Amino acid sequence: MLPGRGRNGQAVRAARLLGTRTAWTPVGDGEFFCPGCGGDRNYQRLTGRRRFTLLGMPVLPRGETGPVVECAACKRHFGTDVLDHPTTTRFSAMLRDAVHTVALAVLAAGGTCSRTALEAAACTVRAAGFDDCTEDQLGALVEALAADTGRVFGEPCGAGLAIELHEALDPLAPHLAPAGRESVLLQGARIALADGPYTPAERDALATVGAALTICADDVTRLLAAARTPS
Repeated sequence: MLPGRGRNGQAVRAARLLGTRTAWTPVGDGEFFCPGCGGDRNYQRLTGRRRFTLLGMPVLPRGETGPVVECAACKRHFGTDVLDHPTTTRFSAMLRDAVHTVALAVLAAGGTCSRTALEAAACTVRAAGFDDCTEDQLGALVEALAADTGRVFGEPCGAGLAIELHEALDPLAPHLAPAGRESVLLQGARIALADGPYTPAERDALATVGAALTICADDVTRLLAAARTPS
């Protein structure tokens, strides 16, 4: 008999006699972005109770475990922090709404809502996912916002507008790569430049956009300057 063969055999037999088993209980469900599948999937949120087993039968409790998230497709288990990541559908909606909010902020800061700026803004918003957006709709929204808040066109980014930008951009920023955050800022910059150089109010609005996207002030300055240079 080879050395150690007896001890190994005893260990295998012991493992078959004694072990642990987890009994999972569903406590919720929904849809999430599964990092294992790489796409939106249904999930169950599970809590578990561990027990010692003897000959495969549970005999003594060993405590609770979890909660975990189980993918309905691949059956893998993940920590509950995976639910912090938006689904693909939710992420697309967040990005679309963010671009729309940035466009409105830049138009309001521009002061005149020139047709050129409105055309650039509508094109940007349609590309983000609002397929039926028109120049007239954006112009009406900007006027309605000004009337509702008492804000004067062309003034620096006030507290109300800054709050709206942060509400739209703060939840999105952690899920965007640096290039994605810069792209959102540059889209706003191109709207501002559509009818001429930046006004002070437009720069102020774009600086607020950059801060909400966690882009440092130096990089915001660099990107706004780069947007002025024809590619």
